[in-house]
Amino acid sequence: MKKRTTIFLQDKTFLSASLLVAAAALAAVTPPAHGAKPQHVQQDDDLADSEYAHGRILVEPREGVSEAGFDEAIRPHKGKRRKMGQSNIHMIDLPPGSEKAALAKLRKDPQFKYVELDRRVKLSATTNDPYLGSEWHIGKIGAPAAWDLAQGAGVTIAILDSGIYSAHPDLAPRLVAGWNVDGNNADTSDVCGHGTAVAGVAAAAMDNGAGVAGVAGNAKIMPVRIAFKDASGSCYAYYSTMASGVTYAADHGARVVNLSYDSAPASAAVQSAANYLKSKGGLLFVAAGNNNRDEGYAPTSSMIAVSATDSADARSSFSSYGSFVSLSAPGSYIYTTNMSGGYSAWNGTSFASPVAAGVAALMMSANPALDGAKIESLLYSTAVDLGTPGRDIYFGNGRVNAAAAVAAARNASATVSKDTSAPTVAIASPSASSSVTGTVSVGVNAADNVGVARVDLKVNNTVVASDSSAPYAFSWDSKGVANGMAALVAVAYDAAGNVASSTPVSVNVANSTTVVSADTQAPTVKITNPVSGRVSGNVNVKVSAADNSGAAGIALALYIDGQLKATGSGSSLSYAWKTGGLSAGQHTLQSIATDKAGNRSSSSVQVTK
Repeated sequence: MKKRTTIFLQDKTFLSASLLVAAAALAAVTPPAHGAKPQHVQQDDDLADSEYAHGRILVEPREGVSEAGFDEAIRPHKGKRRKMGQSNIHMIDLPPGSEKAALAKLRKDPQFKYVELDRRVKLSATTNDPYLGSEWHIGKIGAPAAWDLAQGAGVTIAILDSGIYSAHPDLAPRLVAGWNVDGNNADTSDVCGHGTAVAGVAAAAMDNGAGVAGVAGNAKIMPVRIAFKDASGSCYAYYSTMASGVTYAADHGARVVNLSYDSAPASAAVQSAANYLKSKGGLLFVAAGNNNRDEGYAPTSSMIAVSATDSADARSSFSSYGSFVSLSAPGSYIYTTNMSGGYSAWNGTSFASPVAAGVAALMMSANPALDGAKIESLLYSTAVDLGTPGRDIYFGNGRVNAAAAVAAARNASATVSKDTSAPTVAIASPSASSSVTGTVSVGVNAADNVGVARVDLKVNNTVVASDSSAPYAFSWDSKGVANGMAALVAVAYDAAGNVASSTPVSVNVANSTTVVSADTQAPTVKITNPVSGRVSGNVNVKVSAADNSGAAGIALALYIDGQLKATGSGSSLSYAWKTGGLSAGQHTLQSIATDKAGNRSSSSVQVTK
């Protein structure tokens, strides 16, 4: 038998010499030139049948699209819609085999922000080896110094993955209730082992005298199962389960969400869910991928994409890269919890992502008053700059530095200056004095020195729709106003309460008119958001109405717990509801619609804070 040679490292970890040589050789792989053109973004039309879910697609209607308009658009495709939590993302169930045909048609419909196939996605991990690794990453990022200031208490990290082995002694004390969005049940047991390993990196219990310590070892862990195991034993998720998992976590109080699966930055639905999480003060961390290439994804501010580094602060040989990378973190030979109740080492950006997520949880624990935007900004400004000076495609803003980030977060309140700069906002389309009929697409450009919180579209001084994420796009039913000139104004708000209005754009409404007999039919009205369930943070309340005599004569009113909160006219009404000051428990929203003839109807929704 060949004798095994081991090397004794300063941290008392034993590694196989042959494996160390192999690791060194991998680390020496030279990445492609900085300017190399990425060729790896695969378009929906190019996906093979095995790469996406059959019988469904993902869409998001523009703000202002009515229930009737939505249903009319998907009716020719025999589609049925399902809403994801309190977000505006919808899954459309279709006859299997019709996905690409529906995709091509609906992408041409101006009522939708995006339409995409429900892509099948692999996890971002490479082969694990129980003889490799130690918690070298804890010292590398300065976690012990950070722990002197904060250990994650009071923060919940949602792990969107294959589930978690709940009996693991290093995880059981940290777990809170979660959900299985793949199976639509409460079974969050681990089907692959990947989720258990990721959870341990982020928040394995600390100071318990055994095992390993997560980066934020006193944070809570919310298991959200988004994955399934196929016949070959491989674990996969879909864009739909990823987006649904993010919205579930946001709706149930998680401020940090980790998603260690490939291709998340390429999905418009996942980006939308990430923006929804950000609107509630949370942050989504995603793995950059393990393909050792420029993935070609467009940069996005909706999520934090993390590439992997090794113990020498070099890019891990397997780590993907590109202009979409926001941050880097240790991802080679990360020792963590496993599904057998023990411990083993893993490689992958799957494990770099929860390292960064754990640091964010430490920062939030150190200073709970900081919003997600400030946490993100401090993560970047305190990172250790690697590679080309400044942000680059391999390390993003640098390798995460827990000690510096937590210290900066703790002291941030003394250095944060009040934001007094209002956003800039302008209506991009339609053009002034143009004639419009029926459903009108309205595009708005808005920007702010810190960030735009939401944009309202007003027609004749009545808010008809609100959008909380770029691109700010609306669908306005012009039949909700009388023929003639109508004034469109966009109003932008930032998180500090600064407000700016666009220059009014007047358009000529020229819808055909019909003679209507005596009207005895009441209008229909529905609160489309929120749906029954849990709410938190800022909630965009949406009311949709229709009438046999046309939308122009509908008067709308919104009541919350019996108090009038907003009024308007036409087919839709929006209201920005701040739930932060509400008491815990049930709250009732009621909408009332009255047509010109005095016919009235109402609908209500009960939610829980």
